Amino acid sequence: MDDTNMASRRPAATAAISARTGLDDALLERVVRVFYGTARHDPLLAPIFARITDWESHVERISAFWSSVALQSGRYHGQPMEAHLPLGLKPEHFARWLELWEETAQAECPPEGAALLVNRARRIADSLQHAVAFHAGALPPVRRRGTA
Repeated sequence: MDDTNMASRRPAATAAISARTGLDDALLERVVRVFYGTARHDPLLAPIFARITDWESHVERISAFWSSVALQSGRYHGQPMEAHLPLGLKPEHFARWLELWEETAQAECPPEGAALLVNRARRIADSLQHAVAFHAGALPPVRRRGTA
């Protein structure tokens, strides 16, 4: 499917996901704001987030990210992997981020929406952790069958 066809179908897909989960852009922004309100005071995560100087811009960007991830809205255009690689993240950062994200999603969202956000967050955390480990030399490159 080409990009034009995908873009024309996106509003219907977003509406269907929203109807099924109770999520919409306003709720996602609230989840992001509540999450960061907690994470910015968390002893483990606060030093990571202290690097952010323009919180409104960051909340807007992360809200667009979650809109794209959860609602398939296509609002986010960025490189999350590259943004996280230089932060010095360790497994304990990811575990705490997930813990706070799950608590926030469950407190702020209908059950179906919380489940979707938690599932996607776990996948994202796994992907980011693997990328961080790979770039740190902790994981060997994946070898495809038939290659030496």
